[in-house]
Parts: sequence; structure tokens; C-alpha cells
Amino acid sequence: MIQGTTSDAGKSMLVTALCRYYKNKGVRVAPFKPQNMALNSAVTIDGGEIGRAQAVQAQACGLEPHTDFNPVLLKPNTDIGAQVILNGRAVTTMDARTFHNYKQTAMTAVLEAYDRLCNQYDLIIVEGAGSPAEINLRDRDIANMGFAETVDCPVILIADIDRGGVFAHLVGTLELLNHSERERIVGMVINRFRGDHTLLQSGIDWLENRTGKPVFGTLPYLHGLHLESEDSVAIEQQSNDPTEDKLNIIVPILPRMSNHTDFDPLRLHPHVNLLYVKAGQTLPQADLIILPGSKSVRADLQFLIDHGWKPHIDRHLRYGGKLLGICGGFQMLGRQIHDPHGLEGNAGSAKGLGYLDFETTLEKQKQLKRITTQLAFADAEVQGYEIRAGRSRGSALNQPAVKDKRSESALSPDQNIIGTYIHGLFETSDACTALLQWAGLKQPDPIDYHLIRENAIERLAHCIEHNMNLDQLKEALYWKRP
Repeated sequence: MIQGTTSDAGKSMLVTALCRYYKNKGVRVAPFKPQNMALNSAVTIDGGEIGRAQAVQAQACGLEPHTDFNPVLLKPNTDIGAQVILNGRAVTTMDARTFHNYKQTAMTAVLEAYDRLCNQYDLIIVEGAGSPAEINLRDRDIANMGFAETVDCPVILIADIDRGGVFAHLVGTLELLNHSERERIVGMVINRFRGDHTLLQSGIDWLENRTGKPVFGTLPYLHGLHLESEDSVAIEQQSNDPTEDKLNIIVPILPRMSNHTDFDPLRLHPHVNLLYVKAGQTLPQADLIILPGSKSVRADLQFLIDHGWKPHIDRHLRYGGKLLGICGGFQMLGRQIHDPHGLEGNAGSAKGLGYLDFETTLEKQKQLKRITTQLAFADAEVQGYEIRAGRSRGSALNQPAVKDKRSESALSPDQNIIGTYIHGLFETSDACTALLQWAGLKQPDPIDYHLIRENAIERLAHCIEHNMNLDQLKEALYWKRP
């Protein structure tokens, strides 16, 4: 099991790297995350829903995503509540205190999924969540040491040196664990190191002497590495302004934005300048505005309106700009959004942006689909997925954006607005090219997003092969409690 001193310490990355390393060695390996909290998710081969990071880890193992890889997924829809997804299916919405009392039920699902994986694979690489030293969450823990203690597996602790305080993170985490949990830590990994390794050696020597735990390796900062984010939006390397030589695309950052991995192919495209716009910022000039998916559509729509973005979108459309709504963003484009069961907040209805003639009603049964279809306005295949509770109806859907009638979509009469429920629109090379041409880019170069992701996974495997003591790691796999 890989646990981290903090969120974003590198747990997902190290699990992905180890999965591909062992897969390349011919080991039957699978990923596992007992409990995940994320708004980026993927549809599995068995028709369920798991965290996006576990889908990438499955790819690293050469496997199709399966619900057993992430039996508990929490998707926040307010600051204090989240939708609980058990074995790939949404069961209810709970606040944090209610879920705390529900953990015994959740742990049963976790252990059953883990047992099924143990019967199929030689090695399970488990990813923790957050930090094992979160004292307030120790009781009934199913995400970190609570799980590791129950199934009796060894733990590697990873910390991020790039954010500073790496020795304090590692020593402090160990100090906050009880004796049994500390014994379970078989080694440590330092992540995202820049510079001369020899300057770090004295610190590593001190750390090993202080803790009695070996440092399995120091992983370098991998510039330009693309690995899909579990939840956070990657805006640190984006340009701040529109550019004349590229297609300018802007995406408003909404409080409950979901599946923003939809836009990763755009971030990586050489002819695209993708701008994420935060609250309080004015929407700059652009060729295309994309309204993203949302876990709380009515609340995020109100947020967009409250921050004065609608007049900017109106002006954008008046001047011939293109507008794309994906999933929740698609629902915002219509006349009304109805939530009669209070699935995303208080029951009720909200007025949409009114750009397309349709209404959406949120239903209790969530739809989870893998979709292979074609764009209605171009000879281009789309391969994606749908994760939605809404059903849309209205005359706008009589002119669909995609050909599959099972997938509700719309293309405005002037062809300047597209709405669709399909996530992953830009991951298929032909569809990405066609959509960029629709948005105004005359001759976009095709990109192979699947190959980009494959190359990143292989790069990670190569990285640990050359920067970790794999003999020590092999010994750790056969760890038994002293």
C-alpha cells in the first residue's frame, strides 16, 4: 500500500508507476483504492463508476477499469455533503458525520472487493487517501491504516519535497502513528526532487537513522509529465492571456466542476491555448467557451450568473464565438433544470441560460454508459462515456450533435452551440480535430491522446526502475508483522 504524508504527495503517480513496472515484468497486477473522494470519474467495463485515477492505473496494468478497483467513491456536491458510490453505483447522499457512521457498511464492500482481486491477481498495489496522520479520521478508517491493519499489508510512505518540509512531513507522520502502524511502514520515498542528489544524501542519512526506516528512492521532478489529475485543476502552467497564433478556449472554473480531465487533450494540443478562468476574473476574448460538467448544476449555474459571466457569453455568441456544454454544462444551456428529488441540493427548479430549447429533469437512477458514435456534423468517430442523472427533452434535441440516439445532444441552428452528455470528446483524434475545426482552427494537427498517456505511464515505470532500490521493494512485498 502507498500512503502519502499529504494530499498530492505522489500516491497516484507511484501506484501507476509500480503497476506498469510489474506488468512489464509479467506479474498479474491490479490497482486498488478502498475509498476515493474525487469529482473526476470513469465508467467501468461492468457498468459502474470509479475514480479517474484508478482507471489510469488500470491502463497501467493492461486492464479495463472495474468497480472492484475503487469500491467506495465520494463525489462532493456541497462543502459538507457528498454522493456515496458503492461498488460503482450511487446509493445516497450523506454529510460527513452520517458517512462516518456508515463506514462499517463501506468497509464490508471494500474487503469483499479486495478479496475478489486477491483471487484473480498476483499483486495488488493499494493507494491510500490523504494522509494516515489525520487524527480526526482515525476512528473507523477505511482509507489508510485502518485498511492496511485489517488486511495486514506493508505500507510505503511517500512525500513531496517540491512543496518544502519533506523531512518534517515524513518524521511528523510517523510520530503521529501508533506503534503497530509505524511498524507497518517498510520504507519511504521522496518525490519531485530537483537538483544535485548528493546534496540530499546527508538528509536521507539523518532520516533513516532518526526513523529506522529505509528510503527506497528519490524520484526526480518529471518536467512535462502528463498524468490525469485525481481532482485538482492543473492551471499552474497555463498561459494567462489569449494568443493570436492559436485557438483560444476558455473554461470557467465552477465550485463543483467534474471530469475536467475532458480538457487534458486541449491543454496538450500544440495549436490550442486553454485558459481556466477563476471566480472574480473577467472572461477574456476566445474562439470557444466550454461549460464543463458539474456535480451541482443549479448551484454552479447560479455561481456563473452571480459572477457576471452570462453577459460575456452573450456577447461572445453575438460576435460569432462558439459555445460547448458538456454534461452539466449542457444542461445549463437549456431553458429549465428541474431537481424534484433534491439530488443536488434542495428540491426545485432553476432557469437555465436559455440558449437552446430544452429542459432537463434530474432522475434518481444515474445513467452510466460507454459511447461510441459519430459527430452529426463531421465524419469523425467519438469514443467517450456518460455519467449523468439528467434527462433532457425539447425541440433542440431534434438537431443532435452526435448520431447515437441514446445520447441526448443538440446543435444550434446556426451551428455555433453544441450540447452533449459525452465526456472524453477530445480523446479521440478524429473527433478532436473536427471539433477544433468547428471552433475555428483551420488545420489542427491530430494528436494521439491514448499514446500520450501510454508514454507517460512508461516514463513513470522507467523512472522508478532507475531511481528506486527495487531489491528493497521486493523484500517489502513479503513483509510480515515482526
